[in-house]
Amino acid sequence: MAKPVEESRVRAMLVPMAHRGPDGSGVWTAPGVGLGHLRLSIIDLAGGAQPMATDDGQIVVTFNGEIYNFAEVRAELEEKGHRFVSHSDTEVILHGWRQWGERCVDHFVGMFAFALHDRATQSLWLVRDRLGVKPLHYAQLYDGSLIFASEMKGILAHPMMRREPDLSAVEDYLAFGYVPDDASIVKGVQKLGAGETLLAVRGKPLGRPRRYWDVSFADRHSGSPAALEEELVHLLRQSVRSRMVADVPLGAFLSGGVDSSTVVAFMAENSREAVRTCTIGFDDKAVDETSHADLIARRYATDHRVRIVSPDDYPLIDTLTTHFDEPFADVSALPTYRVCQLAREQVTVALSGDGADEAFAGYRRHKFQHREEGIRSLIPGAIRGPLLGTLGNLYPKADWLPRPLRAKSTLLGLAMDGAEAYAHSVSVTRPPMRARLWADEHRAALSGYRAEDRYIKAMRDAPARDAIDRAQYADIRIWLPGDILTKTDRMSMAVSLEAREPLLDHRLIEFAAKLPVNQRIRGQNGKYLLKKAMEPMLPTSILYRQKQGFVTPVSAWFRGPLAAEARAVAGGSALARTGWFDMTRVANIAEQHRSGLHNHGRLLWQLLMLDRSVERLFGTR
Repeated sequence: MAKPVEESRVRAMLVPMAHRGPDGSGVWTAPGVGLGHLRLSIIDLAGGAQPMATDDGQIVVTFNGEIYNFAEVRAELEEKGHRFVSHSDTEVILHGWRQWGERCVDHFVGMFAFALHDRATQSLWLVRDRLGVKPLHYAQLYDGSLIFASEMKGILAHPMMRREPDLSAVEDYLAFGYVPDDASIVKGVQKLGAGETLLAVRGKPLGRPRRYWDVSFADRHSGSPAALEEELVHLLRQSVRSRMVADVPLGAFLSGGVDSSTVVAFMAENSREAVRTCTIGFDDKAVDETSHADLIARRYATDHRVRIVSPDDYPLIDTLTTHFDEPFADVSALPTYRVCQLAREQVTVALSGDGADEAFAGYRRHKFQHREEGIRSLIPGAIRGPLLGTLGNLYPKADWLPRPLRAKSTLLGLAMDGAEAYAHSVSVTRPPMRARLWADEHRAALSGYRAEDRYIKAMRDAPARDAIDRAQYADIRIWLPGDILTKTDRMSMAVSLEAREPLLDHRLIEFAAKLPVNQRIRGQNGKYLLKKAMEPMLPTSILYRQKQGFVTPVSAWFRGPLAAEARAVAGGSALARTGWFDMTRVANIAEQHRSGLHNHGRLLWQLLMLDRSVERLFGTR
């Protein structure tokens, strides 16, 4: 007989994640099993408490997220004889498991992470949604027990969990600005991957996660452009409508870009009341986009609110560090937190435009990859590598030149094969700079480990037909869950706001993956079909303006009000005390940036966030 799990231990793991569910909490225990839950009430406010069990107590689930098609699945299950006692989407998971077993997840449309215990099979089943919108961390302790939590801080609250840094994950972070889902800065902590499940059975060794869903770029639509537009509009309308089901106030993030404007347009079409929208601006007019958001707000008569971010918001870095746990250097996290904070003043659920760039090839790097692959195909590799590589090494690195004249990275990229070049294009700190940062002994300890190799492998193994397919596939598998969705989840949950991503409906992603390349990229336009489809609903000035993204003027801040913070990272910081890096080089980087000799703004932000995370995770003081 397994030993009882102490309720107090489960509650201790819930405490540091209280922000994820301020409306209630619950714990369920049985011999050898303990499940805990924090509730943010969205659907069936009165009857959806968790952990939730079947009437006979044989199956219990704790669930984070939403099953958007729960009404349809419930109706199907009721036809098969199942009887429901609540109106909650959580109960659909219980009956779905009883009816279909592990295949039940194929029936669910939504964002979710859940753990389901079946007393009859003595099993615990961990599940994460297809795209990785919701997180799930787990660890196997030295006594063999399995623990899990939505955030790493829940895992670390367990008294048997040891804290030891993994330097390969630090190298990953330096490369990408985040720690990917297949890595962890704390040894022993793992993240269930997007579209994966993990089954643990008492008395058996813990197996490997199983992937139940993947996106394929191997096929192509055969319909006409007009038919594809019509189908896309239908999918968009369906995705937005399904994510507007809530028993609490609902709104949207509005940046003024194509993606968020698309979501707001369909929300307005489906709403009897003014859609509540909010946007974040900057006191630096060069990166401020509030005028574009205002244009959409006026067009759709939304209840619109704006807040400005400035260097005065810098103290939020400690808030960011707390909520991300692992170091996270996407500088747009700061305005994302502010826009979530603004939304939460009026609503409990907000729809975002995340996912369209990955699905429809909207990033500038996608257009570069597409164009450069065309050039590579014209020059034999035996000539291209040595010739363009030599030219690239000779060409000066000139951050101060206009972008078209910064040819060094283009030449070096063309000298590589497509997968290698794209992997380098998504790196925020390139391998030569990372190598210079590490202290000699730690550089040697990495034994040639390269963070970019996961991208290269993902692209080479991708179910794809074209170079741009491979790039998008790798982005969906690595960048999307590791950066974009981590940012949105942690910053929204930090203020107890549920963020929903209609452009990440898996049916929409599958549709986009089958588009001919010329329906994704045409000329200078990425997201070509999406923009064409939205021409009746959005102004040309929104659809076809140059993509800016959620930019934060951090480089300017580090030359002005935050210059002292840049210098502080190099001396007396938690990072300095680890001994991982050559701090003389770090000091030189800070000075080069301050003087304007080089633009190291993103690297300084990376080092600053790493410093704060290391201090919090490993207690270097």
